[in-house]
Amino acid sequence: MALSNLVLRAATDMTKPKKLQHTLSYISQTFSSSTDNNNNKNNNSKIDLKVGASVAKSLPALRHRSEDRNVQWVFLGCPGVGKGTYASRLSSLLGVPHIATGDLVRHHLNSSGPLASQLAQIVNQGKLVSDEIIIDLLSKRLEAGEAKGESGFILDGFPRTVRQAEILEGVADIDLVVNLKLQEEALLAKCLGRRICSECGGNYNVACIDIKGENGSPGMYMAPLLPPPHCASKLITRSDDTEEVVKERLRIYNEMSQPVEEFYRRRGKLLEFDLPGGIPESWPKLLRALNLEDHDNKQSAAA
Repeated sequence: MALSNLVLRAATDMTKPKKLQHTLSYISQTFSSSTDNNNNKNNNSKIDLKVGASVAKSLPALRHRSEDRNVQWVFLGCPGVGKGTYASRLSSLLGVPHIATGDLVRHHLNSSGPLASQLAQIVNQGKLVSDEIIIDLLSKRLEAGEAKGESGFILDGFPRTVRQAEILEGVADIDLVVNLKLQEEALLAKCLGRRICSECGGNYNVACIDIKGENGSPGMYMAPLLPPPHCASKLITRSDDTEEVVKERLRIYNEMSQPVEEFYRRRGKLLEFDLPGGIPESWPKLLRALNLEDHDNKQSAAA
């Protein structure tokens, strides 16, 4: 499929909720503030944007989005950091589709299509799927979503290379790129603790992560995400979740991610967010960084 077939046209029949307008305006103003005051370390920006000093002066403010479409966000981060978890939550909160390229790959892995055997070999070796394959899968998903009237998206796992970022930049108007970060020790434990229910497809994690703080660095506790009783006996491990494969995935990702992060940093779109722990600790802080509120979550906590 030609790369030109990757077309992201925003649907014009959906009005963006007021909270999205407020959030995008807030982020735009904050990015502008961070740029204008880069030389002042005590600026009043509410978001900690780790912008490189060498390019800060040339960073443009985030452009305001048109009022006829939803957000177009990207989530970056190492395998196992939790991109899917937080992107999915924001997807539900903002009413936009969560498109995970990892899920697209796994869907084709489980099919009997021509790509299945090729993808199986790549994934089991811990290698990254090629640009051509990822772009082809993503293009088909976006075309299907457009046909259903979807507006906006949160991309998870794409782009992974500067080439992919350049292609996406040419056909989409990305509002914000959230780069999730987590200590490598915690990342490895999380990946090795992942489990899937073979019956319902639910995702769980049996790892209990308790890292003690040392030499001034903060500690971290992440409780396991255990399955309900009816799923406990049906848990399976992903074939690529072995220590050797996970370490290779992390090595490759770290090697390739820096140019992509710099690509978006130079465009004033990168928000780096260090996860302080599990979902209970990280979710409220991420919402505050994005100037969002999860009213349903608050009501559940108060009940």
